[in-house]
Amino acid sequence: MTGIGPVEPGEDTRVRDAPPPRPRGRLALRYERHRRTVLASGAALVVLAGGGYLYASRPQPRPAPPPPYPSQAVDLVYGAAASGSPGAVAGTYSFTVLLSVRSGPPVTVTRLTQPYDGLSVTSSPTAPFQTKSHSTRKIIVTLRVTECEKAPRNPGLPFLDVTLRNARAIEAHSFILGARYAQDLSQALEVACSNHSR
Repeated sequence: MTGIGPVEPGEDTRVRDAPPPRPRGRLALRYERHRRTVLASGAALVVLAGGGYLYASRPQPRPAPPPPYPSQAVDLVYGAAASGSPGAVAGTYSFTVLLSVRSGPPVTVTRLTQPYDGLSVTSSPTAPFQTKSHSTRKIIVTLRVTECEKAPRNPGLPFLDVTLRNARAIEAHSFILGARYAQDLSQALEVACSNHSR
């Protein structure tokens, strides 16, 4: 042979490609047999892990602000003396107050009292009662003189103690009902205790 160039096979000869190298070991043999399944499972795990990461790191919505405290959502306003109510008893003074819930969840009045030892308090409706948000409830409060000696002579700024409850808290709050209430209460106490010596 002379000449330049690659060696060409002669007649009746073929070039054999070298066989691919055989994997060695049990694990390598298993991988070779199940390569497609392994690759598909690996890809699925990568996609699942990426999706989980994206889900866990997504921006969270801000939590809703807590509802207001019940005393911040309620107004209690003196209405008027409830004169001539049926079944009125001597030594009692009935008047109306309006309870308004401005916002937030419903508010329950669990207790209604006053600070004077010589007076007792009842209300209609009887506590506990609930008032819905954005509504007003009319309450008739009746004060009964139990001891004229302990009743105030001339209350300057009388108030009602009201225990309020909503979804956020329970609060005891004192409501000053104003000058008109003080005047009406003084007159009622004077009439109720006029027969008693002080």
